Amino acid sequence: MNSNVKAVTRDTAPAQLNDHNLVAETVVPGVLFEKRPVIGPGGQPVAGLYNAWITLDNPKQFNSYTTDMVKGVILAFRTASNARDVVAVVFTGTGDKAFCTGGNTKEYAEYYAGNPQEYRQYMALFNDMVSAILACDKPVICRVNGMRIGGGQEIGMACDFSVTQDLARFGQAGPKHGSAPIGGSTDFLPIMIGYEQAMVSGVLCEPFSAHKAYRLGIVTDVVPALWVDGSFVANPTVCVDRILDDYGRIVHGESKTGADLEAGKALLKRGEVDLSLLDAKVEELCGKLMLTFPDCTTKTLEELRKPKLDAWNRNKVGSRAWLALNMMTEARTGFRAFNEGSKESGREIDFIALRQALAKGTPWTPELTESLMPQARK
Repeated sequence: MNSNVKAVTRDTAPAQLNDHNLVAETVVPGVLFEKRPVIGPGGQPVAGLYNAWITLDNPKQFNSYTTDMVKGVILAFRTASNARDVVAVVFTGTGDKAFCTGGNTKEYAEYYAGNPQEYRQYMALFNDMVSAILACDKPVICRVNGMRIGGGQEIGMACDFSVTQDLARFGQAGPKHGSAPIGGSTDFLPIMIGYEQAMVSGVLCEPFSAHKAYRLGIVTDVVPALWVDGSFVANPTVCVDRILDDYGRIVHGESKTGADLEAGKALLKRGEVDLSLLDAKVEELCGKLMLTFPDCTTKTLEELRKPKLDAWNRNKVGSRAWLALNMMTEARTGFRAFNEGSKESGREIDFIALRQALAKGTPWTPELTESLMPQARK
């Protein structure tokens, strides 16, 4: 052996590693960042290796993201992507009610409505958030702890994997509340579930179950979360077996009806939500990702993300401009209706009155907007 060649061990590393993060501190109110040890095949934490957990922490508003939270998510994903000791990223929300329901409608209604120049700047941040997820050098797992609706569905579909508890609901909200789902859904849905079902989800905005999400192919795995009388029970309000109805259609994942639905609701009230199976399934997936070559995994992610990225990059600039201008008309009205409405009055505008007014050539005026508010119908 050449005596001039020094032995190299796997622990050899530069004395000082460069820091490639944009800022030193990534703590932003409403976004939690935590590194948790990866669980190895033996069920024990692996020394020196972690998963980065990025958590939307706004449970009182169903983890909807404010402008500052969007900034926090961007910084968190860049930090996780650069972290040499991170195997995977887990993107989730606080509690068991919602992963995320999209943009913060209170902020939309009270600040951005009627201010297209401001919303245009906000959408630049939103676009950067989606791009940060799609550009992450680590596999990204969406831990769906509850509702994944609207913009929450969009940032969820930007992730590489989704693991959900089966009480969660999925779907879009745009055309029902004054917007269009062009923050990713119109790019991702046709690729992931096909054009016809993308139309159903994007236009009709009817929420669907976690079991239907699994059937459609936008989640990796689904686990029960309802704990009743000492055991886990699958969501009792939906059909969880792959059965056919009288017309030969698959009804797996569809809501039950009649007496079956009422019995399911009663069982739901008796139980409590326990996300331990969800956490176990997420940890299991992270453990599988650890047992791969990291660079080969990153390259595979980059290639498999290309259909999403191609569609996203082709449309995001034009979508940003349209969404900003829409803040002067339908979004201005829809977000106000949602923010100012209630369970009693409803949170949607009078769609028939709007269409009748526009059919007569009525211009968008403050008076038209006021006449469409839920309270105006009472």
